[in-house]
Amino acid sequence: MSFPLEGTTVLALEQAVAAPFCTRQLADLGARVIKLERPGAGDFARDYDERVEGMSSYFVWLNRSKESIALDLKHPEASAVLRGLLGRADVLVQNLAPGATGRLGLSYEALKDDYPGLIVCDISGYGDSGPYRDKKAYDLLVQSEAGFLSVTGSEEEAAKAGISVADISAGMYAYSSILAALIARSRNGGQGCRIDVSLFETMVEWMSHPLYYSYGNAPPPRRSGASHATIQPYGPFLAGDGGSVMLGLQNQREWERFCEDVLSRPELASDPRFATNAGRVAASSALRAAIESTFANWSAETVVERLDRAGIANARVNGMHEVWAHPQLEARGRWVSVASPAGELKALRPPALPDELAAPMAPIPSVGEHSVALLRELGWDDTAIAGLADAGVIK
Repeated sequence: MSFPLEGTTVLALEQAVAAPFCTRQLADLGARVIKLERPGAGDFARDYDERVEGMSSYFVWLNRSKESIALDLKHPEASAVLRGLLGRADVLVQNLAPGATGRLGLSYEALKDDYPGLIVCDISGYGDSGPYRDKKAYDLLVQSEAGFLSVTGSEEEAAKAGISVADISAGMYAYSSILAALIARSRNGGQGCRIDVSLFETMVEWMSHPLYYSYGNAPPPRRSGASHATIQPYGPFLAGDGGSVMLGLQNQREWERFCEDVLSRPELASDPRFATNAGRVAASSALRAAIESTFANWSAETVVERLDRAGIANARVNGMHEVWAHPQLEARGRWVSVASPAGELKALRPPALPDELAAPMAPIPSVGEHSVALLRELGWDDTAIAGLADAGVIK
């Protein structure tokens, strides 16, 4: 089976998370992704940490299957190289600082006449208009501005998500919008378009349930830690060995079965405090005490076994090491090997590809690893390439 995006070239002026996450997924579908990096340092996400054999955990996650050209876009001689790359590109993705591509002459308006088939995807914090247009927008700041922190954390203290959820939401919408734009281009005579993706707007879209729950100035959902704000029992509960088990009950029938078959305390089902979901939410502290007093007799493993036998939804509260060794991922063959400048690494296969399609899982590039090969492909000879390197245009 051929890759869906085979023959599609993506030029990526990207850094950090949002745009790299978008383009890595395009690469997983077979697109050729050419990553433009600053000579020397490259994408600043390369320096976030050194946890993966000396490389950044963020960069390893987001940048397999890409080619890297180290090009100083501000150098006058870079424009000829850039024009050559644009002439072969189907898509340009960028998440530089607000206004940066405009100053470089790389806005959609500046490019559309010379490259009419080009799809330009601009990813920014707040979009290209409005009073927040030029406001800096890092992931945590957008989580806060979009109201995410108001519903996340304990009753006493707000908490951010443990992952870059705003960046990831923007990367996902950019990815799906580019796929839609490629389909549209194939139907409209090859005409390109511009896609404007805002981290803030994608994050607000993901806040849809709390927003509508608060509709018409109704009280918003309260912060409830790892428990559910409006359904009980739903959340983590301690077992006797100190482990935690996450369980979730969705209806009255499950609540009654939980009391009878898991806790062996059928009287709890008819306790006036716990007879309805609304009552259980109101009496959540007493409910927790009743459940954990019984769980205290068992290990977390035993609790899970009892829940499974009763058909009650549950999960272990795993850490990262448990996820690396998770038997479900192992059984389904989700881990594969990917090459990198530091050697072979484990990588998770993309989670939603057709069974007949194996993602490329090509190497993670070093800064400028493909500069010479790409310039030769564009028609530059070795003497001209050496001149560009000496002038600091490329690395």
